[in-house]
Amino acid sequence: MNRTNNNRILLLVESAMMVALGTVLSLIKVYEAPFGGSVTLLSMAPIILLSLRRGVKVGLPAAFVYSVLQLILGISSVAWVPSAGGRILCILFDYIFAFSVLGLAGAAALLRPTGNEKTNLWIAAVVGTLAVVLLRFACHIVSGAVIWYALDLEWYADDPGHIVHKYGAWLFSLVYNAGFMVPETIETVIGVPLLAKALARFRV
Repeated sequence: MNRTNNNRILLLVESAMMVALGTVLSLIKVYEAPFGGSVTLLSMAPIILLSLRRGVKVGLPAAFVYSVLQLILGISSVAWVPSAGGRILCILFDYIFAFSVLGLAGAAALLRPTGNEKTNLWIAAVVGTLAVVLLRFACHIVSGAVIWYALDLEWYADDPGHIVHKYGAWLFSLVYNAGFMVPETIETVIGVPLLAKALARFRV
């Protein structure tokens, strides 16, 4: 078996391990929001770290597989969306797009502000992590706004005092998703650079 094949097998094994680890960590929930979404134990970190270490070409496919697994685990949350179009949007923006973007973190490795490798690694880890987590947050906001707008028309149209009807679907979606995404973002932006620094010693 030649070196190229060995490298491919190594990347496949590493990708599978990171996807599995991220999936297991996503089940460890510190807080779970009532209509979907949760604060987990660094569940995004394995996929982000894979992308930072191996690049977007490896990170993005792994992130897509991870997004499908998240969809399977959270499929019950899709069921209460009132329309077929809303369910499709929920699947795409709450799962497929939201978790696939984590695989783009490796693009931050293109940032080379100094000649110091350790500094560049730290900056890439922080910038890459923050960028993809904010992209995930944006996906949830879009999905939530569209879905809650539809629910407002169907369920709360005759209740002007309801919070969604009163403040609007976009603001409600922003605040609701911030409830779990803000702490999730903070822990991930802190955790990933520390883990990336530790893993850099074992790069193969």
